[in-house]
Amino acid sequence: MEHRRLGRTGLRVSRLCLGTMNFGLRNDEETSRAILDRAFEGGITFIDTADMYPLGGGTETSGRTEEIVGRWLNGKREDVVLATKFAAPVGVNPWDRGASRRHIVRAVEASLRRLDTDYIDLYLQHNHDPHTPVDETLAALDDLVRSGKVLYTGCSNLQAYRVARAIGRSETLGLARFDATQPRHSLLFRQLERDLLPLCEEEGLGVMPYNPLAGGLLSGRHDRAQKPSGRFDLGTAAARYRDRYWHQEMFDTVEKLAALAGEADLALPTLALAWSLAQPAITAPVIGVSDPGQLDAAFAATELSLPQDLLDRLDESTRQYRFGDSAL
Repeated sequence: MEHRRLGRTGLRVSRLCLGTMNFGLRNDEETSRAILDRAFEGGITFIDTADMYPLGGGTETSGRTEEIVGRWLNGKREDVVLATKFAAPVGVNPWDRGASRRHIVRAVEASLRRLDTDYIDLYLQHNHDPHTPVDETLAALDDLVRSGKVLYTGCSNLQAYRVARAIGRSETLGLARFDATQPRHSLLFRQLERDLLPLCEEEGLGVMPYNPLAGGLLSGRHDRAQKPSGRFDLGTAAARYRDRYWHQEMFDTVEKLAALAGEADLALPTLALAWSLAQPAITAPVIGVSDPGQLDAAFAATELSLPQDLLDRLDESTRQYRFGDSAL
């Protein structure tokens, strides 16, 4: 599989990143290990997790996913680029979340223990913390980089202006700066193409978008007339995914995209991932699957070079999700 530089850094990562947020809840450990094995065999050496995973389990299951990944990594650590995240709630105390120095110091030690490793390649702030000054967060992360516990830092779910401000403050203070970001992005959610992606290209941040298949809606297997299933009906995160994607307008768009995929003789998820890979700012989409066989569509996408006329038609079919004139 092709590898690409992560932003301005010298680190090279596989063109696909395996997401693990279902490991330990939707996927039991046996299935999770089978997915990891299949991904690794297919050339995916970039793995993303988080201290609050599995998604949908609540704080009582936080850390379970990292433990599964850590056990699988035994004997493979030097062959993998490992990303994990902090800031989401992982306990009942008000300090068991966020981006304060206290939480970061405790969170990284807990992740290192669960992952059974002495360093994390990429440590991401999972979301914005309105209660902690950005300088405090950046200084704590800089200490982790200087200690060798973390090699690179980044962020997820931060608006473009917050990413820009973090970069400016780190440069002003002489601290390690964010080198990657993990935003939501797909054919059904394109607003960040107006500001965040241009910022990342200009400032040299790697981009590893999550939900490139819109929570599975772009798999084409969901029926609007049926009860929500899969990620749309599992655990505490189900309502969030239904709010994002389970809408008549989006089903209409999926039908249009499925027709384009049919014309191109491609599976819809393969087309959707190939479109993501074709975006100049994208480094490695984060893909999540519920069984190893679903990785075949992702592997197929890495072998494609979509013709410009098809890219233009995909762009035209989903422009409302870029310019914000959707009814949603």
